[in-house]
Amino acid sequence: MIHVVLIEPEIPQNTGNIARTCAATGSVLHLVEPLGYSLEDRYLKRAGLDYWPLARVCVHPTLEAAKAELAGIPWYLTSSHAPRSYAEISYPEDAALVFGRESCGLPQAMLDEAPGRCIRIPMIEEARSLNLSNSVAVVVYEALRQRNFAGLSLKGKARGEAVRPEWKDYL
Repeated sequence: MIHVVLIEPEIPQNTGNIARTCAATGSVLHLVEPLGYSLEDRYLKRAGLDYWPLARVCVHPTLEAAKAELAGIPWYLTSSHAPRSYAEISYPEDAALVFGRESCGLPQAMLDEAPGRCIRIPMIEEARSLNLSNSVAVVVYEALRQRNFAGLSLKGKARGEAVRPEWKDYL
């Protein structure tokens, strides 16, 4: 199982989008406090749309509590300063993909604890980083691709087939 761990996320829309990605992929979202918003935030709820009932979200009061909950699962730490690409890793069946705050990323001390599991998304040197929710999606889908998308539907429906009524007017 893939576990997405957000360390002290700051922007509710990013977390809502990430919750939607986790719901759609069967991944578990772990939020490590303090959060930069309330879990009742309307922007958080709006970004997650109607996927909230599908999302598995765990809130941890501290980093230590998250580590205890995920004991035995390797953590892959994302950083724009990491030496290896996320695509160079062979992700195990259970993996925690860890992302830092939007404003400053993961603490250096945390990265120093596991230098062999620090990963980055390649980009041009002039770019600081990608949006957090985009970064999560990129890395989650690579881990899923390596498993041949096990448990996910590989076939879509043609437009008009079994479209939910509340969305049909937007197609």
